[in-house]
Amino acid sequence: MTGPRSRRQLLTGWGRTAATAADVVHAVHPSLVDDALAAAAGGAGGGRGLVARGMGRSYGDAAQNAGGTVVDTTWLDGIHSIDLTTGRLTVGAGVSLETLMERFVPMGWFVPVTPGTRLVSVGGAIAADIHGKNHHVDGSFCSHVVSMTLATPTGTHVVGPDADPDLFWATAGGMGLTGVVIEATIQMIPVETSYMLVDTERATDLDDVMDKMLTGDDFYRYSVAWIDCQSTGSRLGRSVLTRGDHARLADLPARLSSDPDRARTFAPRQLARVTLTPPSGLLNPLTVGAFNEFWFRKAPKRQLGKPHHMTGFFHPLDGVGAWNRLYGPKGFLQYQFVVPDAAGETVRSIIERLSGLRLASFLAVLKRFGPGDPGPLSFPMAGWTLALDLPIGSDGLDRLLDDLDEEVLAAGGRVYLAKDSRLGPDAFRAMYPSVDRFLEVRSRVDPDGILRSDLGRRLGLCSDVDHVPTRATPEPQGTTTP
Repeated sequence: MTGPRSRRQLLTGWGRTAATAADVVHAVHPSLVDDALAAAAGGAGGGRGLVARGMGRSYGDAAQNAGGTVVDTTWLDGIHSIDLTTGRLTVGAGVSLETLMERFVPMGWFVPVTPGTRLVSVGGAIAADIHGKNHHVDGSFCSHVVSMTLATPTGTHVVGPDADPDLFWATAGGMGLTGVVIEATIQMIPVETSYMLVDTERATDLDDVMDKMLTGDDFYRYSVAWIDCQSTGSRLGRSVLTRGDHARLADLPARLSSDPDRARTFAPRQLARVTLTPPSGLLNPLTVGAFNEFWFRKAPKRQLGKPHHMTGFFHPLDGVGAWNRLYGPKGFLQYQFVVPDAAGETVRSIIERLSGLRLASFLAVLKRFGPGDPGPLSFPMAGWTLALDLPIGSDGLDRLLDDLDEEVLAAGGRVYLAKDSRLGPDAFRAMYPSVDRFLEVRSRVDPDGILRSDLGRRLGLCSDVDHVPTRATPEPQGTTTP
């Protein structure tokens, strides 16, 4: 069956590793998603199935489909309705969080959850059930989704926490393997300004920062700690802890409080752009060590109530375009895990191993999660989460990460699929024990396994093996059944 017009493209995740080629369909209208699904069911794209792709900010292979079809949903970028009284809005899946902030922060509404980049589509935010600095207070993104329209191989479904909740929660964190999100209704949160009131302080070591977070995070809506993973000995895990909440107009200095329009402006700027990919080795223990020393010394020892614009507080790296190129032509991976509160020593053990090997990770952040949501593949659980950027090519990296998987698993934790690029099926199943519940829901809306991705194949969530027909085949005419 011939599907909608497509173009063969080479795709990677944000880590720029494991590139694969797929036929990319630009979904300029929801009907093209239906056409692409029908074509994939008919064997288009070599029978390799279909997956949706937003802005490509998953670090690994979640939005890739080698030899098959990839539906670019960024064209589904309409803002369909907004109730400025309640902050409830309905938007297309391709709308970015940046667009929502630019348009609605000046009107008094902010996205309920944002990760470390605002360059994420609403559909991608649902597929990864993204989290932010406020998970300990507000949970993850799908906890604020009222409903969504989901195109599947068996038809279009409108689902929500109270309308087919099994399908809704399987889609939350389901990495696009239950369908293509077409639009969603989201509950925003009220704000008075585009500024944050921020408390910043240094922590001398890992015990210090974890104690500060355990005893103080509940007083803040947002909290995150940057960890120096190259410090050792008595300075192991030295950190900069940043916490804050949305600033009211009255909290701001006179130059802003006297100009409400200026105080509500959300107009992010890109300060620089990495236009060339530097040779491998630019980020090495020496350069990263120098950066870490600068970053720690740059932070105030203790500073309370300083106004910061949202862009700098939530998305500092967005100010540098294509910063992922800094890791060189081989790319990089992010390893993010969560372990329960009682397993905090696992965080220490992993940081000790990284410090001992002096791996070049300049981006290491520690956060605390509140309770997770019901999604069988949703990542957050109550406890500690640490995210680490690591350049590809370091000696022994594969073995190290396999060992870290074992530590995380032994502690009752798991890794984040939106950041993952190398987990195997056995470890995945052990980390996500509710995966069979996910597969049951998936088989209901996609009985022939049309929805596929490189990540899905790698984890054993889908395959390219022909499926058994979902309906009994009629007996040939003229025969009898004994």
